[in-house]
Amino acid sequence: MEKSKHEKKRVAAELCSCMDDENSTLHLEFTMPGVKKKDIDLKLNNDSFRLRAERGDVEYVSTGSFCCPVEIKSTEANYENGLLLLKIPLKDPWKDSHKVSIH
Repeated sequence: MEKSKHEKKRVAAELCSCMDDENSTLHLEFTMPGVKKKDIDLKLNNDSFRLRAERGDVEYVSTGSFCCPVEIKSTEANYENGLLLLKIPLKDPWKDSHKVSIH
């Protein structure tokens, strides 16, 4: 299939992923040189993410799953100089637990 002149070339956004020292926050760092903040589309679900960002004829893309349960509504995102930094708090595994009565 021939590519039209208007199609963007898809490129993987380089990703570095790590936990903080307290194992309470997941850090995702995406490298996307030349992208403007207004051209970034980031979506999070409880178990995964999708990233799309456009720069001229290039579209940076990335999808992935989280290693552990996360608190997506408390996510912090900052973009500067081609680097998108996400801080995603990990969910307390006991937060929604149910105490069982023992008879």
